[in-house]
Amino acid sequence: MSPSHTLLVRFAVDDATLSLLHARAFGNEPSVVVPWAERLGRHSLSWVGAFVDDALVGFVNVAWDGGVHAFVLDTAVDPDFQHTGIGQALVRAAADEARSAGCGWLHVDFEEHLVDFYRAALPFQPTEALILRLPTLPAA
Repeated sequence: MSPSHTLLVRFAVDDATLSLLHARAFGNEPSVVVPWAERLGRHSLSWVGAFVDDALVGFVNVAWDGGVHAFVLDTAVDPDFQHTGIGQALVRAAADEARSAGCGWLHVDFEEHLVDFYRAALPFQPTEALILRLPTLPAA
């Protein structure tokens, strides 16, 4: 059964709280390298948080190119709340934010084990894409 949650768009971000959620969701040590609030303010179309009893338990970032392309980034749900529908609700809210801003495309990339998650959230279609991890790029 899905816990009762509230989605808040462009909520006031606490860097430490969001860093902790992100670390728990991805199994990393929490650290604030570039403050979340600053980064979101500079680069994001929007962001959405999921809250249960006023605690942040999920997050998604909607970056964009300033035109018609939006990008789902940093989808994170606290492990205690995964597989409850919160993540899919966050992705659908991200799509609503992009659509409301006039975007015509919503991009997402992810690890292969998450394909069913994203396909269940929205009818994302596969496309060919390439990615380059920049630290591995040989010096010119």
